[in-house]
Amino acid sequence: MRIAVAATPAVAIPTLDALRESEHQLVLIITQPDRPSGRGLHLQESEVAQWAQTHSIACAKPESPMEIVDELSTADVLLTIGYGVILPEEVFSTPRYGSLNLHFSLLPRWRGAAPVQRAIEAGDLVSGVTVFALDEGMDTGPIYTMKRFALDSDITSDELFTELGELGVEAVLEALSAIEGGVKPVNQPIEGATRAFKLKKSEGCIDWHVSAEDISRKVRSFTSNPGAWTTFRGSTVKMDSVAIRDEVLEPGEISQIGKQLLVGTATTAISIGFLTPAGKQRTDAHSWLNGARLSTGEKFG
Repeated sequence: MRIAVAATPAVAIPTLDALRESEHQLVLIITQPDRPSGRGLHLQESEVAQWAQTHSIACAKPESPMEIVDELSTADVLLTIGYGVILPEEVFSTPRYGSLNLHFSLLPRWRGAAPVQRAIEAGDLVSGVTVFALDEGMDTGPIYTMKRFALDSDITSDELFTELGELGVEAVLEALSAIEGGVKPVNQPIEGATRAFKLKKSEGCIDWHVSAEDISRKVRSFTSNPGAWTTFRGSTVKMDSVAIRDEVLEPGEISQIGKQLLVGTATTAISIGFLTPAGKQRTDAHSWLNGARLSTGEKFG
């Protein structure tokens, strides 16, 4: 089949690689327009656009989805993966067999923009991927394939994106085979639907008066974007690579044990592996401690 893919983030690349090597024909990549990035605000292509250029595949960067309707008229399927734009029906219904979405949750749980992060934040024991047919709802279309993935207690959103990006390859190829075989997708159940709202930077603020488990989930779900953070001496500090410890400290209290940085919570302490002070590079906790020169009783937050 002739496949067009609308995608923006790197998590789409395993599927793009697989489609390029499959019996299907990858005819068009659609991605977000170049955006200002970095301190110099230079225009930066999406990682998917860079992939398309490397592999000499046609790449469109429309400002409006309606710009690609004519190009999609010769495609059999449009596959979307984190494209970041809501497509109108006139667009997603244009390909011969309509459009699919590779979504990083087990629908109907975590419909919306941040399913990976919300699953970790909620303490889910299992996640996965779903390939469904696009309709006018928010991730409500009928399902072709679903793959499950058990979550380790220390997994971060960065790590889970990597795992689900690989898992999505199998789900997408099976969905395309189902379409070729005339298999109809199955309607989503009504029960168990939840919303995965887009992350806000303000949500990443760590409340040291909750449990170590809650803080661990917050940090891991917000790693690395937009990041979990606290304040120290009036400045913002991002944190990642946390582990729950047995020691007990006051909420927010900072303690150094050997080369390790411990912080108190409402239950037991947590250790912090890396910190990123505002305007500075990410550094390991031991180096940060050496530079901070802590005074007795200092706290985060």
